Amino acid sequence: MTSEEARPAFSDPAMEELFSSYPGEERRGLLFLRRLIFELAAENPKIGPIRETVKWGQPAYLTEKSKSGTTIRLGLPKTGGFALYTHCQTTVMSEFQELFPEDFNFEGNRAVHFSVEERLPEDKIRLLIKRALSYHLK
Repeated sequence: MTSEEARPAFSDPAMEELFSSYPGEERRGLLFLRRLIFELAAENPKIGPIRETVKWGQPAYLTEKSKSGTTIRLGLPKTGGFALYTHCQTTVMSEFQELFPEDFNFEGNRAVHFSVEERLPEDKIRLLIKRALSYHLK
């Protein structure tokens, strides 16, 4: 994995190894989502630093210091492609689904699935991630 693909750089070799284990196109999609998570957190001082860890075998992102948001997880759904997960007991995904009911492939109130063939609507995905990272700042 090139340093360009993994921005920001991994602080934990185990996390880098986990991402390296994903198939190429899915890995690129997951790294794109990862980059957005770190970028959006850095843009808002109320969010603070992001802790990158593994939960349920998937990369997970926590606002551990500020407690401003809900955990975001990234993974590979059984149906193929890649996905962004939020805690199912929050309203993050259901509110996003209300805004864009036809634009994404949702898994109930917990995930949005992406196909490796689709062009990702960065502006809309940024909105979802920003909402998850600031969920408790309402």
